[in-house]
Amino acid sequence: MKQKNIVASIALTFIKFTIYILIVILLINLGKGAYSFGYAVLTDEAMDSEPGTDVTVTIRSDTSVYNIGKLLQRKGLISDAKVFFVQEFISEYHGDIVAGTYILNTSYTTEEILEVLAQATLAETDENESNQ
Repeated sequence: MKQKNIVASIALTFIKFTIYILIVILLINLGKGAYSFGYAVLTDEAMDSEPGTDVTVTIRSDTSVYNIGKLLQRKGLISDAKVFFVQEFISEYHGDIVAGTYILNTSYTTEEILEVLAQATLAETDENESNQ
């Protein structure tokens, strides 16, 4: 009977140790993923170096920012739609993207892309400020 208790105790200890190791591995992987995502959000890198390639993009008025990101990703202008969504949210152009057809370049950074996509709004704002 004592032998069974010892074997059961050793097996239980091994199972606990394995679970702890798996939890540590999971936490490390989550940390790496969070770091990579945060780094991608905070760095503003273009897909290509100058001169890049011009790409025509049409954005409808009912398109969400995430879907715009997916479109830009499909066209090779950005690497990740989720990162674009967060970058737009924390940028000065948040909520200012205007529907239309744009010519963007693969050498543009996300900030430059957002500036172009919000250009009509900025032009209207500048006009209104100068008229006051």
